[in-house]
Amino acid sequence: MRAPTGEQYELVRTTQAGTARAVITQLAAGIREFQIGGVDLVEPFPVTSSPQSAAGIVLSPWPNRVRGGKWRWTDANGFEQELQLALTEPALGNASHGLLRFTAYELVDKGADFVELAATIYPQSGYPFLVDTKVRYELSDDGLSVQHCFANAGETDAPVAVGAHPYFRIGDVDTKELLLTVHATTHFELDEQLIPVGRTPVDGTEFDLRTPRRVGDLDFNEGYADAGPGELARLTAPDGATLTLRGDDAFRFLQVYTHRSFATLPQGSVAIAIEPMTAPTDAFNSGLGVKRLAPHETWTVNWGVTYAPAPGAAPDTVAAGDARA
Repeated sequence: MRAPTGEQYELVRTTQAGTARAVITQLAAGIREFQIGGVDLVEPFPVTSSPQSAAGIVLSPWPNRVRGGKWRWTDANGFEQELQLALTEPALGNASHGLLRFTAYELVDKGADFVELAATIYPQSGYPFLVDTKVRYELSDDGLSVQHCFANAGETDAPVAVGAHPYFRIGDVDTKELLLTVHATTHFELDEQLIPVGRTPVDGTEFDLRTPRRVGDLDFNEGYADAGPGELARLTAPDGATLTLRGDDAFRFLQVYTHRSFATLPQGSVAIAIEPMTAPTDAFNSGLGVKRLAPHETWTVNWGVTYAPAPGAAPDTVAAGDARA
């Protein structure tokens, strides 16, 4: 059988908490599975399926949305032009999730516990730039590290940003019962197209997640700024197990999305996406967080996930090759 997400790159590493394992897909360089000691840390989906609701994929050269797909770009000579991207979110009239969502990456390097994949963003409608990208996933003793590299292969400046779209969980714990902490001090006010129209401090608002809140009590598709560097967000299970999202200085933005119709979950369940981003929604119009790459300039950014089992939890093991069908 040929998988809809292309080649499946399995990573395995032995840790004190049990076997760490991930499956990365050729399509969109997505995280299809990730677990430590038999505990699922992302919402997995079958090898026979496409990514559920963009689960685990790389978002670039912009994360999230561009209003109406329209944006303006001024080149190094001061020439300004209005560009029109394809509307890939027709229900809201936006260009969504970048240009690599349906791209098959090429294998660059592979070891037992890491894989490096590459894809080129070619000039196209609304994005007349040539940018080479790489992403490296590597298991660690307590999690998964992710590195994105960009190189401007063109002869003019090129704007880039990157994000990821993982849906997190902690094993069999009902995601509604997890406590969510978000280390961000600013919230974006959104309009009906889910595009920012303002920024406000989270202090004293329902969007202040610096004090943990139960995921089941949230109904969010919200953008945040001024997070990190270091710990960006955390999920805590009732037994004390934790999953922590981290990012370097580039990852100052987050999207938090509580998804109540995730395809692989029973009706009434909640999936939670906590999306690390180097730029927020509609960044090609606001300019926030967008990296302007000079010709032949490179840019490297890092994020990752760490997991701490519940105190006293016995490690489990998962055999290599035990990929879900």
